[in-house]
Amino acid sequence: MASFSSIAAAALVMAGSAVLPAPTSTLVARANSDCSEAAAEVVEKTGGQLLSAQPSGDSCIITVLVQGNGQRPRKVTMKVPM
Repeated sequence: MASFSSIAAAALVMAGSAVLPAPTSTLVARANSDCSEAAAEVVEKTGGQLLSAQPSGDSCIITVLVQGNGQRPRKVTMKVPM
C-alpha cells in the first residue's frame, strides 16, 4: 500500500505538469540567435568575457566582464538593439 507522502508527491508532480505549458524551442532558439550577434559585437568592442545575453523586447541586455590593468575586473552591462 502506498504511503500518504508518496501519493501526495505524485499528485504534486502531476498537478505541476498539467499547469505548465510545454517549452517552445523555436522561440528560444530565435532569441538566442538574435542576441548572439549583439553579444559578439559587445565582446569585440569591450574586449571582455561574456557573462550573459538576454532578450528584452526589441533589444538584448548583454553583460561582460572586462579586465582592468592590475585592477579587479569590472562588470559592464549594455542594452543593444537586435
